[in-house]
Amino acid sequence: MINIRKLESELWESADLLRQGSKLSSQEYSMPVLGLIFLRYAFSRYKYVEAEILKDRPMRNGRVLPVESSDFKQKSAIFLPEQARYDYLLNLPEGADCGKIVNEAMELIEKESPQLKGILPKTYTAFRNDLLMELLRIFNNSALNEINDDILGRIYEYFLNKFASTIASDDGVFFTPKSLVKMIVNVIEPTHGTLLDPACGSGGMFVSSSDFVGAEGINANSAMTFYGQEKVEFNAKLCIMNMAVHGLNAKIISGDEANSFYHDAHNLDGSCDYVMANPPFNVDKVKAESTQNAGRLPFGLPGVNPKKEISNANYLWISYFYSYLNDTGRAGFVMPASATDSGNRDREIRKQLIQTGNVDCMISVANNFFYKVTLPCSLWFFDKGKKEDLKDKVLFIDSRKYYTVVDRTLNEWSKWQMKNLNAIVWLHRGEIDKYKKLLSDYSSQIITDCKSLDAEFESLSVLLNGYNDKLEPLRTQISDIAKTANDVNQLLPLNELLKHYTTELNASVKAFNEYGEGLGKVEVKDLIKSFEESAVTWDRFKKLVSLRIEESVSRIKACRAVIKQAKWLTEKFGEGEYADVLGLCKAATIDEIEEKNWSLTPGVYVGVAPIKETDENFEERMAEIHKELLNLQAEANQLMNTISLNFEGLSL
Repeated sequence: MINIRKLESELWESADLLRQGSKLSSQEYSMPVLGLIFLRYAFSRYKYVEAEILKDRPMRNGRVLPVESSDFKQKSAIFLPEQARYDYLLNLPEGADCGKIVNEAMELIEKESPQLKGILPKTYTAFRNDLLMELLRIFNNSALNEINDDILGRIYEYFLNKFASTIASDDGVFFTPKSLVKMIVNVIEPTHGTLLDPACGSGGMFVSSSDFVGAEGINANSAMTFYGQEKVEFNAKLCIMNMAVHGLNAKIISGDEANSFYHDAHNLDGSCDYVMANPPFNVDKVKAESTQNAGRLPFGLPGVNPKKEISNANYLWISYFYSYLNDTGRAGFVMPASATDSGNRDREIRKQLIQTGNVDCMISVANNFFYKVTLPCSLWFFDKGKKEDLKDKVLFIDSRKYYTVVDRTLNEWSKWQMKNLNAIVWLHRGEIDKYKKLLSDYSSQIITDCKSLDAEFESLSVLLNGYNDKLEPLRTQISDIAKTANDVNQLLPLNELLKHYTTELNASVKAFNEYGEGLGKVEVKDLIKSFEESAVTWDRFKKLVSLRIEESVSRIKACRAVIKQAKWLTEKFGEGEYADVLGLCKAATIDEIEEKNWSLTPGVYVGVAPIKETDENFEERMAEIHKELLNLQAEANQLMNTISLNFEGLSL
């Protein structure tokens, strides 16, 4: 698994070090650098699609027919002429005019993809040859081959934040976390028609929607039309580049005419099948009269101050999202947590909105989900095509205690946590087949993991050379359960067995190492001959074993994480029947919501679950605390070093 945070910081540190050694400002440097990241990612996608095309490629005169531009268009991908491919640029001969050649590469790509015309940067002649070649080498990172993850969007956003002081000063403009984007997409389930994001940023909603449609076996460009508005032109360029890399056609409008407060730039009011957005939060100084004239206000204007301005535009966005939908449309969007309970005109708008019966679901999200800010938020969902028996209900989910800690400043939902939250929505809607399919997916994943682990355990037994007596019975138990289980519930005991196996594995390794420490050179060589001929020293052998054990323990943890999420789900909803769960979810009626003064805050309805601390929870929490303490200690040491250097500079 890629450590995206580490990758981002390493790429930035390398690239910024070069900028410091050049005469370029951040403004001059930013877009060309992002253009190179685009070029690298485009090349990764090109190689991936090329391999797909060549799988069934016909032959002529004993030779495979070469790929052509038309082949890539059929796969919704960009064909890269040889002179625009990253490997070609990396291997330019010494003395070549690199800036001119990279500019020409960008022009060639624009010819292949008309939507990119005028978008790609072509200012590379401002770079020294050595600087440009070094940048090309920096971004020749294998992690950027991971085309199935939005690594591009994350790297773009990281660099964008770093350059933000000079190129993107708009308040509230920040990357939407992948977890939140995927959750929105999974709940509203886009499969056809018109999708609008009126604050589209770098296009993450479109990319994730395309992934969802593709997983259903549907070609996104054939089934859907993507529309975006983005006031910040720089972000709009990133969006268009992102769309092109993912082979998507999108109609993006930017600049003043894309200011969603005053313009319905695509004339889509009342005609969208889907609306998704992460709009800027808490925007002030919005002109009330201009907004009134622009329409899309089915519930009227929010509060207007004496300056005839709207001081907080959150409910403008909420009104727009609702207004854009057609008679069966769905919307999913991000709002600050405060919007679910705000008063005055906001409450009146919220009341009218709830009374339509089209508020589908509300999800509270914990702190630290956003990339650079800590604010808590909520996900809102509208559905104008709700089943009649659900019209009187709103599903509330409080997920503030349900997440995975990435590090002390970032949380996210794991793949299986997202599926579990999604499963609550399915059951509320009566879509039991989807829930049962998820249980089947859990079983398949756990069995596959255990089969893989069994081969790993066999290898470890050989490695430990007699110090595996307690491991073999556990291995047999684990293997037998994986082979004979008929459903996911019968697989759940594997969690404790795998935990026990890890404990015994560590004990066996410790005993094995203690034995090895007391052996002479000849005896050590005899002991390790079953491993690697190159491992001729005990110290080297110990390091190799240590790496193998770390990898194995990591794989065991990954398997246990899946089992734990399966247990979390089945303990609450069994074979597939929705029920309110204290502290997690509640389907509240409109009458109940009225009793709560028209609040849409999930915590108001779901209540508080009793605290149930297990040994495992304690173990995980202590590990998190220890990790945070180490990080804080490292930061403190770095700060002290800086202070010391400053004092030295002052001769103190």
